[in-house]
Amino acid sequence: MSGFAGTGQLLRLALRRDRIVGTVWVLGLALFAISQAASMLSLYPTQADLDRLARTAEGIGANPAVVALQGPAYDAGTYGGATAWQVVTPWAFLIGLMSILLVTRHTRQEEETGRAELVSAAAVGRYAWLTSSLLYVLAVNLALAAITALGFVALGLPAAGSVALAADCALNGLVFAGVAAICVQLTEYARPANGLAFAVLGAAFLLRAIGDTATELSWLAWLSPIGWAERFQPFAGDRWEVLLLPLALLGALLVAAAALLVRRDLGAGVLATRLGPADAPPWLRSPLALAWRLQRGALAGWTVGAAVAGLSFGVIAQDMVQFAAEDPETAELLASLGGSGSIADIYLAAILSWIGMLAAGYAVQATLRLRSEEAELRAEQVLATATPRTGWAGSHLLVAAGGAAVVLAAGGLLAGLAHGLRSGDLAGELPRVLGGAMVQLPAVWVMAAIGAALFGLAPRLVVGATWAVLAVVLSITMFGEPLQLSRWLIDASPFAHLPKLPAAELTLTPVLWLLAVAGLLAAAGLAAFRRRDLASTA
Repeated sequence: MSGFAGTGQLLRLALRRDRIVGTVWVLGLALFAISQAASMLSLYPTQADLDRLARTAEGIGANPAVVALQGPAYDAGTYGGATAWQVVTPWAFLIGLMSILLVTRHTRQEEETGRAELVSAAAVGRYAWLTSSLLYVLAVNLALAAITALGFVALGLPAAGSVALAADCALNGLVFAGVAAICVQLTEYARPANGLAFAVLGAAFLLRAIGDTATELSWLAWLSPIGWAERFQPFAGDRWEVLLLPLALLGALLVAAAALLVRRDLGAGVLATRLGPADAPPWLRSPLALAWRLQRGALAGWTVGAAVAGLSFGVIAQDMVQFAAEDPETAELLASLGGSGSIADIYLAAILSWIGMLAAGYAVQATLRLRSEEAELRAEQVLATATPRTGWAGSHLLVAAGGAAVVLAAGGLLAGLAHGLRSGDLAGELPRVLGGAMVQLPAVWVMAAIGAALFGLAPRLVVGATWAVLAVVLSITMFGEPLQLSRWLIDASPFAHLPKLPAAELTLTPVLWLLAVAGLLAAAGLAAFRRRDLASTA
């Protein structure tokens, strides 16, 4: 039997299984890129406007914090160059994140749940699972690149540059798919595999940021696939020879993954799993302590991410005043975000909303841990003891709610600290910014409560449906105003009802309503969970 036997069938299974998840990823990331191009066209309608943007980009380029986040600008005096400046760095990062998660989902997660062992009892080759998952990720990246390129062309951008930019970032995503392919061979479980791959992705972003901001260390950017995506310079020369680097690295990663694959047993990792202690510590005797023990690693990762985001965006808040003064379109864009305070306050309110959406991602992931514990039959063992169902499920919800508060506090604290130090008013700015972060909490809890309600009422649909709802809410929140969507559609996002602190006054009415909605949804989910069977497919 060939080592690739069954690859086609597994690929069709992946396409069938991820018809919703894959579609959400593709449409969400395509909408992000296309909306950035559309905003360039609407904000800078004439060449004189573009020339002013190019001068502003040169001014912003002198700020290391901005370049660290967004990358260098190449030919920002054209619509294509301006779009590439806005899109390439964050888009390449997000595509890499998507590719990692999809590879892990269709390889290590299948082995962890035992489905791969069951399927592999048939005529399935040793390389079939890995190959089919990589082919699936290739198909997703190609679909994303095609839709985005067509969107760029429809907006009037040059076809050659549109295809080049989309292909450049899609190839970057495939490189991180190769990274994930190696990580899933090393570890026995999906979460550590994702953690290793995320660490590589973060290191790539960090190397690029250092190389872009420090002239004497510019060579570091050439060690990062994200740096290669920037230096391809789409719409500004299209340096095709740069693409040889990700192609060569991708080939090396795939060869290494194949070599590691044959060195391990199905379901095991190359790195041996360390045995835990024979006896549990005394504090690990309650469902709340167990939920905390299971979720503390994920919480630490999300907290660090929020802290880095808060520090990175907060340090440039003071500079937005100067940028808005130099570029009226920047001032107009910031004013469209809402709020009645200063430019810096409006900008801070926007970034705190983004940190709130980041916290919502953590809250949803933590809530969905309930379903994974149930589906993998670990919940059944816990509930066979005197632990009540509501106590077990409620403990995970408490960890999700409290963890979301920690994530928001970390992001708000670092943003307030950075902005306060830059503005020279730490004592005044830190509590204002921290308050703007914490006011996001009711909307975050609503997203977690939606997952809790679906867990109780429709457990078979809870994972895909909850992530889909979150994706829709984030898309509406981020792109609703720029795309001029209907007011009723924008109001469907719980984040749209929050006061835009620190650029507005605190109003308690919408906050209390969101808290009430979150409480009702969570209570409905717990009540439904009490009455249904475990591992139900209802």
